[in-house]
Amino acid sequence: MSIPAFTRAAVLRAHGEPLTIEEIPLPDACEPGAALVRVDCATLCATDVHLWSGAMALPDMLPMVLGHEMTGTVLAAGPGTVDALGREIAVGQRIGWSESVCGHCRGCTVLRAPVACSERGYGFRQRADRWPYSTAGLAEHVYVTPGALKVLLPDDVADTWAAAAGCAVKTVLHAFDRAGGVRPGASVVVQGAGALGLLATAVARVSGAGTVVTVGAPDARLELARSFGADVTIGLDGDADERVGQVRDATGGLGADLVLDLAGAPGVGAEAVDMAAWGGRFVVVGSTGPRPDPIPLGTVMGKELTVLGSLNGDVGDYHRSVEFLRTFRSRFRWDDLFSRPVGLGRASAAVESMARLEQVKAVVHPWQP
Repeated sequence: MSIPAFTRAAVLRAHGEPLTIEEIPLPDACEPGAALVRVDCATLCATDVHLWSGAMALPDMLPMVLGHEMTGTVLAAGPGTVDALGREIAVGQRIGWSESVCGHCRGCTVLRAPVACSERGYGFRQRADRWPYSTAGLAEHVYVTPGALKVLLPDDVADTWAAAAGCAVKTVLHAFDRAGGVRPGASVVVQGAGALGLLATAVARVSGAGTVVTVGAPDARLELARSFGADVTIGLDGDADERVGQVRDATGGLGADLVLDLAGAPGVGAEAVDMAAWGGRFVVVGSTGPRPDPIPLGTVMGKELTVLGSLNGDVGDYHRSVEFLRTFRSRFRWDDLFSRPVGLGRASAAVESMARLEQVKAVVHPWQP
């Protein structure tokens, strides 16, 4: 099969400005371990919105193609291209893939933590005007590099689910793993009602939590949170003291055994510490960028809290995410997370709509008109 020389992509050239549809080059051959993929589906993440707006800006990043949650069909594969379980990847197979890692740095070898790889990269860390050009989801074709962690996808997992598993779902599962899981009957507070918060609500519910509280907005998302297992939902109309009081009311005055920040909003850290029970755990997942966020260290000390950071996840979390979605497909309406698919030409409008909180997860089918 001949490899196309160029592909159409939605390119970000200036923060906060509409994406432009351009043709960008593709490598003329697949290296060993690499694959050229026709993108079937890309789902957008809050990180894409932050990158588009400039709230999360990386040095020397533009022009770039957004989208790091995607699935596709293999058009060509280099020699020895296998997935993370060693299964051969061949033309015509459907795959998902996670970030790329180098396999030989301190993070990969000494720490044995792929998320700590010094060369760890998503599509959005690759400029669209430098080789290998097209590595992100808002494109018709993507070059999946040798270091990208690939997974052959089961036929019974929808494209949208498999795409979201590549970031949103695995981020949530990794955070619960960092927290040591949910103790039976424990109270859990999820800060944030975006895709991560809704998924975390579902994970807490099926993990044996006694009380699950989801804090966020708008009301439509809190309604979704209830369908995903929240016993109590708290909006953002009141102030922090009111929200803390509502959490204490929901937990018999004790506070939450586990609090997960999946919002990243200013003041979330201090609020989480106040919401936590004595001896509780607080996992920071949603905060991005260098902005400082004050936390009352005296409260952390006095309550003997455990505070943990959690960054995304690795291919193991990705694999478990696919299985999580499959396992609980009859328990939760996963499709409620996703908007109606749009084509590449509407990708810019989809990003802007997510920025206005009108969609939980926008879906782009690059080949759709």
